Amino acid sequence: MPAASPRPAQRIDGRTARAERTRAAIVEAHVTLIRDGDLRPTADRIAKQAGVSLRALWSHFADMEALFAASGRLILEQRDAAHEQIPAGLPLAQRIEAYCRQRARLLEQIAPAAKASSLKEPFSPALQAYRRNHVQRVRDELQTLFAEEIGADEQLLDALTAASMWPSWGTLRDAMGLDPEAARAALTRTITALLNQE
Repeated sequence: MPAASPRPAQRIDGRTARAERTRAAIVEAHVTLIRDGDLRPTADRIAKQAGVSLRALWSHFADMEALFAASGRLILEQRDAAHEQIPAGLPLAQRIEAYCRQRARLLEQIAPAAKASSLKEPFSPALQAYRRNHVQRVRDELQTLFAEEIGADEQLLDALTAASMWPSWGTLRDAMGLDPEAARAALTRTITALLNQE
């Protein structure tokens, strides 16, 4: 009996690769629409942006919650790619300056996603989980970068974390109308005041 042909496996591998490309295109389309200002993109607009049918979108994602989860992962990956490690051995003033410049840059980068998320987060366990993840990442960075100044002061760490998160930045930028540089200066002043307490 002749050996089985490898072609079916190759076809399956090809289908798998195409499915992964389609899935990635849908997630990228979702994130792109949000970045372009469409804070509540519909499934139809996402499918059109991705160049796929609505049926294809729903064959890859059971519901919008599943798409939120995948898009949240992509946003975290992009945030990690844009993040630069700040040396913890720098003098305090230099650490504060570097930290606040980076936070301002990253907060501006995630602004559309943060605004879109705030509209649906109360009803989305996936988005709530990503919010907790973002908070923990910022908290961990503060604890590492300002370990000497924070010590075991959990209240100080709480205050620094709150000042560094999107809701504070959104207040400076949107509610108060500050430009990015003025908002960064306000953040720097807040972080400096908190860390220079005697």
